[in-house]
Amino acid sequence: MEKELLEAELVLPTHLNFKKVQMYEKYPKGQSRGRHWKHLKHILQAENYQNYPPDEPNYMNIEAPPSMHPPKRICDITGYEARYYDLRTKLRYANAEVFKLVRSLPNDYVQRYLALRNAAVILK
Repeated sequence: MEKELLEAELVLPTHLNFKKVQMYEKYPKGQSRGRHWKHLKHILQAENYQNYPPDEPNYMNIEAPPSMHPPKRICDITGYEARYYDLRTKLRYANAEVFKLVRSLPNDYVQRYLALRNAAVILK
């Protein structure tokens, strides 16, 4: 008798009774799963902003005051947040590996990185 039970194939139910709503019942195959998010591009195309008064805020004329927080310092090489600053080259770097690279850069490349950040300085 036990041998027959071991050899028999296990038959599972198509859905589990202990769950209230099964996913396949809630969203049949091919049906969307609820809320669709619109991208800003779609919102701008759908709205007719020419008919709005110019002083009413909308996506086209949002103005924000300057930030009260200090700007983040970004690594000039990797783009990660930079905790360190090289006094010799004036470049910001994120870790020791980038520091080795910063110190090995020729003066011309250092000037280019500084120019990208609008902090070009003539190095000696």
